Amino acid sequence: MRLGTPLSPSATRVMLLGAGELGKELIIALQRLGIEVVAVDRYADAPGHQVAHRAHVIDMTDGAALRALIEAEKPLLVVPEIEAIATETLLEIEHAGLAEVIPTARAVNLTMNREGIRRLAAETLGLPTSPYAFVDSYAGMCAAAARLGYPVIVKPVMSSSGKGQSRVDEAGQMQAAWDYAVRGGRVDRGRFIVEGVIDFDYEITLLTVRARAASGTVETRFCAPIGHLQVKGDYVESWQPQAMSQTALERAREIAAAVTGELGGRGLFGVELFVKGDEVWFSEVSPRPHDTGMVTLATQRQNEFELHARAILGLPVDTSLREPGASAVIYGAMDARGIAFEGVDDALAAPGVDLRLFGKPAAFVRRRMGVALATAGSPDAARGLAKAAAAKIQPVPA
Repeated sequence: MRLGTPLSPSATRVMLLGAGELGKELIIALQRLGIEVVAVDRYADAPGHQVAHRAHVIDMTDGAALRALIEAEKPLLVVPEIEAIATETLLEIEHAGLAEVIPTARAVNLTMNREGIRRLAAETLGLPTSPYAFVDSYAGMCAAAARLGYPVIVKPVMSSSGKGQSRVDEAGQMQAAWDYAVRGGRVDRGRFIVEGVIDFDYEITLLTVRARAASGTVETRFCAPIGHLQVKGDYVESWQPQAMSQTALERAREIAAAVTGELGGRGLFGVELFVKGDEVWFSEVSPRPHDTGMVTLATQRQNEFELHARAILGLPVDTSLREPGASAVIYGAMDARGIAFEGVDDALAAPGVDLRLFGKPAAFVRRRMGVALATAGSPDAARGLAKAAAAKIQPVPA
């Protein structure tokens, strides 16, 4: 890979589709390698817009608008960072040779829709998953839940960060779950997955990197497993490493390698898995940096954003763990624009603590506005530090 100079005829140009907090960190990692970055999002002044060379606001589900922008900017690589994208257009872009889609247009098309990736994992690859059914009506949802047996999890086939996701313990809760799922879907608001609940001990994200080796072939590497706590499908804490048996770790790597190998391409994948003892079940995969992986900003020699940047550019990667750590989410706590934060000095006073405040232009009560990071001698100690630091940050009206 030959890397050019930004804003010059030799520039190596990357277009990022989605410019939230994960996109912002990826842009920073790319720019440290001299990459010219174009950030695209559906709203102005997104976190990634604030650091990119150029920023655009479009509806990325509008295939014509998306293609027109790619044709105008002429990026070498198109890197999706969110789900709400006209993935059929990306297939056309890749087929026409206008840009390389990361990791591949097919992978993006499959993983942006829970139905595509679940059928690939369970029905094509034969990997263990929770029992499931796809439905397109309220009656179908109720019938699927009765067949699978309560409790069940209901999700739109296309959503992120837990939006539209509910746990349903009995039939009387189904109407509320249906209404929430309809509101939470990003693109296809008429298709849903109903999942049986697995009795697992914990869930992990296994960051899996497909990167070029010295031989020129693509090799698969793994980061240390990340444990995480979710509330209503949205992550609130993560820590690394998650303790697990060697048997379970090897099985997790086998499952992650099978899924990402089938998807192909280069880059980092966030593979979510359920674990009980030595048993492992596939849950989901994201072909990009994962929100639970923000802990790697503190724990790894190369964090997940640096790993993704290097892998997509064909550069060597190092997935080694530096020290145990944890992350804890900082919420907006109010619905307002241009809020401020107090307590930053107190939070940073503790040894081993760091912060990322994302700079989102508008806050919501449960919107993720930042994250506290901490390192310590053990994941449990780091979790305590991260949660304490996050609690000291107080969002206030500007």
